[in-house]
Amino acid sequence: MTTRILTEAAASISELKANPMKVALSANGDPIAVLNRNEPAFYCVPAETYEFLMDHVEDLELSAIAENRKNEASIKVDINDL
Repeated sequence: MTTRILTEAAASISELKANPMKVALSANGDPIAVLNRNEPAFYCVPAETYEFLMDHVEDLELSAIAENRKNEASIKVDINDL
């Protein structure tokens, strides 16, 4: 069976166990596919990239909510009444 690896860099789980920081730094900030028996087990993603992805997912969710609500009736509110 062929499995797609969605990164340029890959490391074995044994390499990761032996020296995690060396593996993490070897891709210069890009994600790394961690392989177990030549199959991707998980992806090691730098914190900055993970934070960007989570922000992007949140933006997509908020956009979907706004899209669903755009045709709802609006309610007039005076800021002084709040």
